[in-house]
Amino acid sequence: MLISNAWAQAAPAAGDAAGGLMGMLPILLMFVVLWFLMIRPQMKRAKEHKAMVEAMQKGDEVLTNGGIAGRITKVGETYVGLEIAENVEISIQKNAVTAILPKGTLKTL
Repeated sequence: MLISNAWAQAAPAAGDAAGGLMGMLPILLMFVVLWFLMIRPQMKRAKEHKAMVEAMQKGDEVLTNGGIAGRITKVGETYVGLEIAENVEISIQKNAVTAILPKGTLKTL
């Protein structure tokens, strides 16, 4: 009396197999757009950062994630010695380096 009857939906015809594929098309399209707008650029940035970290050498002027600028004095397997002032050296992880600065940048700061 208060609840309406629920009727079952008819099964699709045998020729409607393409209709199921068309239902998946928007989801597949969203995944492709997500791949090209978010995932692919992030992978490219990670690849460039890895190449930069591997190319670091003694004497390079770098900027860290924390905003510390300094000159590399030692390069180890996972850590880098960074001179941030005269006779002041700290050790940081290689991955904490954000950018390699052009030579002479520290003199202008």
